[in-house]
Amino acid sequence: MKLSDFDFDLPEDLIATRPAKPRSSARLLVAQGDQITDARVTDILDWLRPGDRLVLNDTKVIPARLSGMRARMGAEGLTRARIEVTLLEPRPNGQWAALLKPLKKIREGEEIVFSDALSARLEAKEDGQGVLSFNLTGEDFDAALAQAGAMPLPPYIAAKRAADAQDKTDYQTVWARALGAVAAPTASLHFDEPLLQKIRDMGVDLTFVTLHVGAGTFLPVKVEDVTTHKMHAEWGEVSAQAAADIAATKAKGGRVIPVGTTALRLIESAGRSGQIQPWRGETDIFIYPGFTFHVVDALMTNFHLPKSTLMMLVSALMGADRVRKIYDHAIDQRYRFFSYGDASILFPGD
Repeated sequence: MKLSDFDFDLPEDLIATRPAKPRSSARLLVAQGDQITDARVTDILDWLRPGDRLVLNDTKVIPARLSGMRARMGAEGLTRARIEVTLLEPRPNGQWAALLKPLKKIREGEEIVFSDALSARLEAKEDGQGVLSFNLTGEDFDAALAQAGAMPLPPYIAAKRAADAQDKTDYQTVWARALGAVAAPTASLHFDEPLLQKIRDMGVDLTFVTLHVGAGTFLPVKVEDVTTHKMHAEWGEVSAQAAADIAATKAKGGRVIPVGTTALRLIESAGRSGQIQPWRGETDIFIYPGFTFHVVDALMTNFHLPKSTLMMLVSALMGADRVRKIYDHAIDQRYRFFSYGDASILFPGD
C-alpha cells in the first residue's frame, strides 16, 4: 500500500475558498455501492431512513490565528518584529503549543503583544514549534482571543485569501459547543437549523460527540509505505448516553452515519472492542484499507486532499477502486473540493 495509490490530479479552480450560501445548498454526491447520484445537501432526506442516527461532532473552533509584535532593546536600540502565531493545542499546565513565524525572530522569555488585552511569553522552542504562556486564563482568555484572533483557515484557503469576519460564522457548525478545535469538522458545515429540523421530523436521531480537531489534520503523509505513518493525537469524548444511543440504533437495525471523518474516527476509537463504549481521551487511530469497522454504516464527508490520511479513510470504507471512480466523477462534474467545498455521502454496502 503506497502513498501514490491515494494520489489524484485536482484542477486548482475546484478548491473552494468560500462555502455555498445557504449552507445546505451545497452539492451532494451520493455513492451507494457502485452507483453515483448527483444531488444537493437538502436532498439528504431521500437517502436517510427513520431509525437512522447521524453522529455529529460538537467541537467549537477557536480563532487560533494571531498576529502580534515583539519588542527588543539591544545595542542597536529598540527593534520590533511582527510574529504570526497559530495555536495548536493546550498543554495540561495551561500553556499552548503553537506555530510561530518567523520563529527565529523571537527568543525564549520574550513577550508577544496581540492586543491591549492579550499577550504571551515564549517559554520554549520544541521541534520547530513554540510553547506559549498567556497573560489570561479561562473565560478572560476566551474573550480576548475572540477579539484578537482570526479563524485558522486551512493552508489551501489561507494561501488564496486572508481570514475575515465572515469566516467566524462560516467556519463553525451551527451546533458548535465545546471550545477546543483548531480546524472545523467540515462536513458538518453543510447543515443549518431548517435541515436539522426536517431530519428530526422524519425520525432520524441525532447524537453529539466531541473530537477537538487539531492542526495535524492538515499534515502531509511523508512515508511511501502508508502503514508506517504515525497519526497526530486528538482529544475526544463519547459520553455514556451517546454510546448507549448508538448501540441502541445498531440493535434495532438502524444505520449509524457519522457526519465527518472526525466523528467517524472517534466512534470507531470507542468501538474497538467490537461494540461502542463510553470513551474519553486522546485518539491517534489511523484508518486505512484493511481496517475493520465496528460502528459506522455510512459516512457523510467532504472531498479530501490527495495523498491524505482522509483519502485512506474513505478508501477503507468504500474500497480504493470505488473511491477513485467517485473522485473522477466529482472532478468531471466540477464538484467543489476541501473544507468549504461540496459533500458526499458514502454507503459502502448498499
